[in-house]
Amino acid sequence: MKNIFYSLLAGIVALVVITGCKKDKTLGSTKVSPVTNLFLPEDGKYVKIPSGASGSLSFEWEQARAEDNGLVLYEVVFDKEGGDFSKPLYSIPSDGNGLYNKLTLSYSDLNKIATLNGIKPQESGKIKWTVMSSKGVNVQKTDLVRVFEVERPAGFEVPDAVYLTGSATEGGDDITKAVKFKKTADGKFEIFTSLKAGTYHLVDGTTGNLLVFSYDGTKLVEGGQTTVTGDKKVVKINVSFADALFKTTEVTSVGLWFAADNKIWFDLPYTSNGTWESGVKPIVFHQESWGRDERYKFKFTFKDAAGKTTVQFYGSKNSDNNAANGSTDPSYFYMYPQNDSQYDFCFKFNHDFDNKSADIKVMFNSTVPEYTHTVTAN
Repeated sequence: MKNIFYSLLAGIVALVVITGCKKDKTLGSTKVSPVTNLFLPEDGKYVKIPSGASGSLSFEWEQARAEDNGLVLYEVVFDKEGGDFSKPLYSIPSDGNGLYNKLTLSYSDLNKIATLNGIKPQESGKIKWTVMSSKGVNVQKTDLVRVFEVERPAGFEVPDAVYLTGSATEGGDDITKAVKFKKTADGKFEIFTSLKAGTYHLVDGTTGNLLVFSYDGTKLVEGGQTTVTGDKKVVKINVSFADALFKTTEVTSVGLWFAADNKIWFDLPYTSNGTWESGVKPIVFHQESWGRDERYKFKFTFKDAAGKTTVQFYGSKNSDNNAANGSTDPSYFYMYPQNDSQYDFCFKFNHDFDNKSADIKVMFNSTVPEYTHTVTAN
């Protein structure tokens, strides 16, 4: 019996020891050393970013050491020459998602950092950098800091996306509710939205280190904000970063234009987010000798800053179409600028809607692949 007791006791002790060892091995140590040497770029290096050119700037440093001999993660941090990195301009993991002791920084990102530093196009300024090491926690900041000087090219850094935010906008000052522009071509963006009295500016995202742009009354500029006065208006804003173009046009009305009657049946009130909705309206086709005519498109009326009014029809990409039905592809309803001919480039209502009521919604925003509309029976 005694031998059995001691055998059980020895087994329990061994299990506790093994479990403890496994636990220690699983947890490991989170301690790492700070980086002790910075290699590239050399202190005081002058970097001129070529206009429109692809390329990169290399950063390298000596490896830090982990107490458990495991992997170390690196983050490169940038700040103004007089900054202390407590509120850095920009930070980015090293190559390999933070695993390598080097960073290949694209000229595009370098230009963005220079912009955040307040350096204007075709001007130069100094930026400082350092490296943080960690295991994901217990971040170690080295005392080593280097400075390089960068010259920006002419023109703006073209963002991948553009958002509208500020007290004058539909999303207000809450950056998470910023309204996104639709990209129409390389460096060109467009938005249909409403503006009220207040201020607004453009940003290239909704989180992180953001580029800011505004309209100074004549052109697009970096930083700042634009002031809006007067009553709330629905507008179309076009931005071109290549030539600093900024144009605002008021949208005074959007109407459903019925071809056979050669007139607008009814206007669609603006709701929000580049959307106009008719509400429930009667749909009655026009009787012709050959049958019932169901053709329609949309008439937009614009007013520029000088008060001049213009009209633009939006219709189908096809000059003629079959009538819509329950299985019609959504792309059928995509809307494109077209001429003012009475019958060409029209859509055709679903024949089931004749002498019925329908709700029509026009959507000119970034959430749809192309500007489009829907017709829903009621």
